[in-house]
Amino acid sequence: MDGNRIRETFLRFFEERGHRRVPSSSLIPPPESGLLLANAGMNQFIPYFLGQAEPPYARATSSQKCFRANDIENVGHTARHMTFFEMLGNFSFGDYFKTDAASFAYELVTEGYGIDPDRLWVTRYTTDEEAADIWADHVGVPRDRIVTRGKEDNYWWTHAAGPAGPCSEIYVDRGPKYGPDGGPAVDEERFIEIWNLVFMQEEVDGDANVVQPLPSKNIDTGSGLERVATVLQNVDNAFETDLFRPLLEVAESLSGRKHGVDASTDVSLKVIAEHARATTFLIADGVQPSNEGRGYILRRMLRRVVSHARRLGIEGGVLHPLIAIVVEQMGDAYPELVENRSYIESVAESEEEHFGGTLRQGMAMFDQAIADLDPTVETGQLPGETAFRLYDTHGFPPELTEELAAEHGLSVDRQRFDELMDEQKRRAKEAVKRQDMTGDAVADAAGRLGGSEFVGYQRLDADTAIGALVGPDGPLEVAHEGTPVRVLLPVTPFYAEGGGQIGDTGTIRTPGGVIRVTDTQPGPGGVHVHHGVVDSGEVRAGDDAHAEVDAEAREATARSHTATHVVHWTLRHLLGDHARQAGSLVAPGRLRFDFSHHSALGRDQLEEAELTANAKLAADDAVRAYETTMDYARSQGATALFGEKYGDIVRVVEIGDYSRELCGGTHVPHTGRVAVVRVLHEASIGAGMRRIEALVGPDALRHVNAEHRLLEEITHALGATDPEQAAERARRAMERIKQLESELGKIRKGDRASVVEGLAQKALPVDGVGTLLVSSVPGEDVNGLKELAVGLRDRMERDGAGAVVLGGTEGGAKLVAAVTKAAVDRGVTAKALLEPAAKAIGGGGGGNNPGLAIAGGRNPEALEDALGTIPARFSELLGGDA
Repeated sequence: MDGNRIRETFLRFFEERGHRRVPSSSLIPPPESGLLLANAGMNQFIPYFLGQAEPPYARATSSQKCFRANDIENVGHTARHMTFFEMLGNFSFGDYFKTDAASFAYELVTEGYGIDPDRLWVTRYTTDEEAADIWADHVGVPRDRIVTRGKEDNYWWTHAAGPAGPCSEIYVDRGPKYGPDGGPAVDEERFIEIWNLVFMQEEVDGDANVVQPLPSKNIDTGSGLERVATVLQNVDNAFETDLFRPLLEVAESLSGRKHGVDASTDVSLKVIAEHARATTFLIADGVQPSNEGRGYILRRMLRRVVSHARRLGIEGGVLHPLIAIVVEQMGDAYPELVENRSYIESVAESEEEHFGGTLRQGMAMFDQAIADLDPTVETGQLPGETAFRLYDTHGFPPELTEELAAEHGLSVDRQRFDELMDEQKRRAKEAVKRQDMTGDAVADAAGRLGGSEFVGYQRLDADTAIGALVGPDGPLEVAHEGTPVRVLLPVTPFYAEGGGQIGDTGTIRTPGGVIRVTDTQPGPGGVHVHHGVVDSGEVRAGDDAHAEVDAEAREATARSHTATHVVHWTLRHLLGDHARQAGSLVAPGRLRFDFSHHSALGRDQLEEAELTANAKLAADDAVRAYETTMDYARSQGATALFGEKYGDIVRVVEIGDYSRELCGGTHVPHTGRVAVVRVLHEASIGAGMRRIEALVGPDALRHVNAEHRLLEEITHALGATDPEQAAERARRAMERIKQLESELGKIRKGDRASVVEGLAQKALPVDGVGTLLVSSVPGEDVNGLKELAVGLRDRMERDGAGAVVLGGTEGGAKLVAAVTKAAVDRGVTAKALLEPAAKAIGGGGGGNNPGLAIAGGRNPEALEDALGTIPARFSELLGGDA
């Protein structure tokens, strides 16, 4: 079976047994999950397991996109590690339990997949005698192939607070070729796990300690598609299945290398194939490269692809053909890949292009680190701090740094590098734990509250009650003045951030105090989480409350959101349907709009877009919103915001007869209320991706007035009577400035020539075999010293073996040595010439250019003594004694 058939066989099997086929959720999990990325098939069902929401079906089946970031470094070095994988699963929410779960799994494995029952082994949790009896007495697995294992192997949780339970796994014996006999406890290369049945029955905290039983007993199973394919296609590892082989072939074709010939080449080929697939899915779900969180994971992986491609000799782009293969292979199962293909390619290629420059910068940093090694060169190691900086700043994998260091006869201090990595991970983990403490309390409160009724479309205030208070350290019964809080309300007029629109601000008043709301965010189970601080008095959980949104800010935000829809329509109207929204920010009085387009918009295009959008606003068309099914909305041509997740029932916002979008945000009732849109600028945010920023309504008018005042001041300063005359005067002034700068440059060049002539007079013969010039040059930085030294050396080239060494104290002690070709041929290199002088100033340096070297040190007062060592060192090197 190929991968697509395995996936469909699984899903159809469970559909025929009363399970609802549920689409994969996004790789970006909801904030309340405590996860950075979805790591299991059950993530989207957590509220059902915890009893925080009523499941719309008793049984479900899915093929879930999953990602595990802790396996990034292992990819390529083993046969099985992957970051992205597909988890096939079947789920029961208080319906069937262990017996049916085991029976279903065994039937599909033996009859659906056709695996010989004699090849199967199962495991069970150490105290789960019931599972052992079910496998033996009900299913028919021999008891000598039922293995008992402890908590580390057979107790499942998400590695965050949430639902958990003992589990039972199915293993397949791949035969003696892969290892010794004896079952999975003996060898997990020969006995490969293909299914994990979790008996979800309890809730645990962030350290896997049981907190309480779940409201009902549930089933959560996970069957890794890649592992099943490995078994059914009878190959050694997942990279040889049809899921990866086409990607490896692209990497082989681009590099001219073959998988299976060289171990280090195999690592790079696997990294390129696996990471290309994983990053394609991350971008398709709306993750963008950044320096933190999931964006950092994406950036790190894209950079690993590029750096490994360069190690294989691939100089051109590598990601475009790989993305094409992923979309072709998996687009039917995951249509978001097809819908967002151009966006995926744009983001990936932009990062690839950017890292090409970053890679060069990193190499410059590496070369400088090698040049500065003198104080520690005796250790034969590149400092761990340098390797970490290359990794953290430039995305250099430590393996790449080790390889580069080896070319200079050095190792890398991996122990120090690992210490710095551990410190970074510890800080990140502590930050996540602190966040989880509050997140867990909010989730618990949300489960008790049962969601928030949002009334903010109809009005901006509501009588409600304090459903729950959560402080920085957990739940609160009372919050005093100055306490930061998160507040849950059963009824709220506050819009929770979503669809690009920021969350509402305002106040919540109780009989005892006032909370100033600074933000509103979506929470678990449909609650709105109001972030704020107690401004006065004290607030108690359960208090009656009056919630009131900041009306001015909401009105300004609504104007911006309606304007965003009009701008979206305008760009598609003027540029074409490819100008698809890829992200937005909707805030009071301003908007930011990202869209796909191949080139910059010229001034004329921007002016036309602004005029077109404002003409639409002036038409004062009605803005209507209604709820309908997703299928009907799509049939009417409604567009969706990239990266957003929608349910079966969606909200559609229509403007006039031209704009129709899925949108949960707030809007003005007529476009005329927006007044005006003023485009500030348009710029690139990556290859094929553009961004427009604009001001809306009164904010736009204030900006126009400010520009007008500035133009008046410039006109007056230039002595002009009108702006057109001012522009001409400014052009003439710039031409005059350029003329004067040119004349000044000629004067400075003449001064430079006189400095060179003066220094040249200091050149002296050395032992009748060479010429040496040594001098300090006050006031020159290292670049000036380098320019002078190279110029003087070039004058010496005709005189045979010669060298110039200049020193300065601008920014610390600096030395520059330039050596003629004849001297280099006689064994004198610039780096060797500087060695004693560099030590004298308390530093080091050098470089790989034998004719030029630079050194720096911490002791400028020792510069003259350092220069005094040069003549003897030059004679020594010319004599061949050094």
